[in-house]
Amino acid sequence: MMPADPRAVDGAIARRLRDAGFSGVSVVLPDPLAPTREELVRVRQVLADAGVRVAQTNPRYEALVNPDEARRREGVRVLRHACRCARWLESGNVYVRPGSLNPRGHWLPYPGNTSPETIDRLVRSLREVVTAAEEEGVFLAVEGHVTSPLDTPERIRDVIEAVGSPALRFNVDPVNFVGTFAEAYATTGFLNRMFDVLGQYTVCAHIKDVKVEDRLVVHIAECIPGEGLLDMETFLRRFDEAAPDGYALIEHLRDEDQILRAKRAVDAATARAGLTWMG
Repeated sequence: MMPADPRAVDGAIARRLRDAGFSGVSVVLPDPLAPTREELVRVRQVLADAGVRVAQTNPRYEALVNPDEARRREGVRVLRHACRCARWLESGNVYVRPGSLNPRGHWLPYPGNTSPETIDRLVRSLREVVTAAEEEGVFLAVEGHVTSPLDTPERIRDVIEAVGSPALRFNVDPVNFVGTFAEAYATTGFLNRMFDVLGQYTVCAHIKDVKVEDRLVVHIAECIPGEGLLDMETFLRRFDEAAPDGYALIEHLRDEDQILRAKRAVDAATARAGLTWMG
């Protein structure tokens, strides 16, 4: 429901988002170095005029764990600039993907993704980026995944504490951590473990669902919220406890009908959890 380039946002797009019941949106920056301050301030204002806030700035950049030092440093440079973009957008947080050693993509598995050398490289990169977040007054919201260097809640906590800055926080996306049938079929316990470990660092959430497919050998896939196995009520209650003013963003759905179907399912789960959305 957002254009690929946020500079194309206009009043009609903003009103359609608000009419669909959304009070916040993620702004993807395909090239964080391209937009000017004036362009991003205009985007923020057009959305705000319709009652929609920029909930998260989502930049594209080189992997922070890239063993090629020049490319790693370029990722750091671009992500530091994205912190400035987030201030212009008044989003409050910048989405951070830890990256992968896999040259084909940030979220793809690869040998050595969780090696001590890779984790040390990630900590070094985050320390170099977080000073920009501190200067701009925004949070870095780091996310993990079973395929990534940040494969467990405990490893994320350890990295956050190793970086040692209050500006480094957590973007909670529980589906990313479901890597076994035991976790897929018993998400309540997993959700409680995740929030027990990372609740104090949580600032934003991504919402999707998870299903087990009848294919060999192991196929655990994302699906539309409300159509899978995730205990959505526990997820929403624990998120509300951790970040009562935080935004929860439906992601990875391109079709508007699917987005609205997901929104209805999340709203229903919210009501079952005894919660209401602000705004």
